[in-house]
Amino acid sequence: MDQIDKEKYYKSLSKLDLIFRDISSTVTEISKWRCPYKNVADRCTAKFGCRNQNRTDEIQGLYLCTGSDDLDYRSAWDS
Repeated sequence: MDQIDKEKYYKSLSKLDLIFRDISSTVTEISKWRCPYKNVADRCTAKFGCRNQNRTDEIQGLYLCTGSDDLDYRSAWDS
C-alpha cells in the first residue's frame, strides 16, 4: 500500500474547505430571498403544503412553485 503524502492531503482538504465555504456563503445569501424548497426548475420540493404550489401542474410528484422571489415566502407555509 502506498504512503499518504500528508502535505498533499492537507492541501487538498484546504482547497475543499474553500470551495464549500463559497458554496455555503452563496446558499446563505440566496436563502434570504428565495424559498429553499424551490429547485432550479421552479418545482416545490417541500414535503408540506404551501399556497404557492400550483397543484394542477405536477411533474414527477413536484408541483410548480408560483411564489415570487421578491416576496417573503415564509408566510405562505401551512403550519
